[in-house]
Amino acid sequence: MLSNNQRKYLKKLAHPLRPVFQVGKTGVHDQFINEIDHVLEKRELIKVQFLQNTFEDPFDASTEISERTGSELIQVIGHTAVLYRRSKEHMRIEVPKK
Repeated sequence: MLSNNQRKYLKKLAHPLRPVFQVGKTGVHDQFINEIDHVLEKRELIKVQFLQNTFEDPFDASTEISERTGSELIQVIGHTAVLYRRSKEHMRIEVPKK
């Protein structure tokens, strides 16, 4: 569980990032979750964009992705979600202690 200061810091880092994944008509499925899991291990902080033609609610789908990948949902703004998970092998981001 991240503190508010840690969330603020990660939001600041995520601001210039471009979405790595897009959720469309097919929605969130197992292969999609596996790909996000793999990319989170490499990058730690990613954005996921929900296209206009998706049937998924961005907040609900982001919560599901977060739970299934073991990541933290940092924020959902409009149709974009930010996810963070500390990498075991490729640590790049040093999150403040508190």
